[in-house]
Amino acid sequence: MVRNTASILLIEDDIRISELIKKALDAEGFIITQAFDGIVGEELALNKDYELVITDILLPIKNGLEICKTLKNIKPYLPIVMLTALGTTDDKVEGFDSGADDYLVKPFEIRELIVRIRALLKRHEKLGNNFLLKCEDLEMNLQTKIVKRGNIEIKLTPKEFKLLEFFLKNQGRVIPRLEIAEKVWGTYFDTGTNFIDVYINYLRKKIDKGYNKKLLHTQSGMGFILKA
Repeated sequence: MVRNTASILLIEDDIRISELIKKALDAEGFIITQAFDGIVGEELALNKDYELVITDILLPIKNGLEICKTLKNIKPYLPIVMLTALGTTDDKVEGFDSGADDYLVKPFEIRELIVRIRALLKRHEKLGNNFLLKCEDLEMNLQTKIVKRGNIEIKLTPKEFKLLEFFLKNQGRVIPRLEIAEKVWGTYFDTGTNFIDVYINYLRKKIDKGYNKKLLHTQSGMGFILKA
């Protein structure tokens, strides 16, 4: 069942409409943050962990279509509902092409917006485990790009992130160096080089150092394995 306490960002420059929507969603138990122009809205959406975004298309400074494209490029799993007075088929196609998950034409019934919100949250709740990878207390969120062990956030380089993602998706299996090179680096390499071992050591220091339970292990002569 979808939680009505989901955090929602509302980007709407018409203060009257924004307050009406906020009041209705507050009454349903949702946690609403308001933004009144495109730049502030996009900045909030990129830097905070909202579970859904509602945005108008015609906004000051930066329009909703541009915001949607940016967000979907960085947070592809973030559901977005687009609100607009532009209701032609071409307008709707443009909205969906920008990445919007749903589209409501003004004026609309608040009850319909609430139904659409719940449906999107339910759908994305079911997808949740698809972007959350775990091994013991090590957790990677593919949506937010945050990696944690316990409550401690781990900072990884893009290549370290990709390497750990590969291990998490193949945990419990011994992976030879050649396969790591092919799948993570997209290349074949001279087995006399040790760049795989170098990156494994970088990663091991970040996810295992200081913890009693080690997760990333070397299988001599065979490769590496991530396991509980």
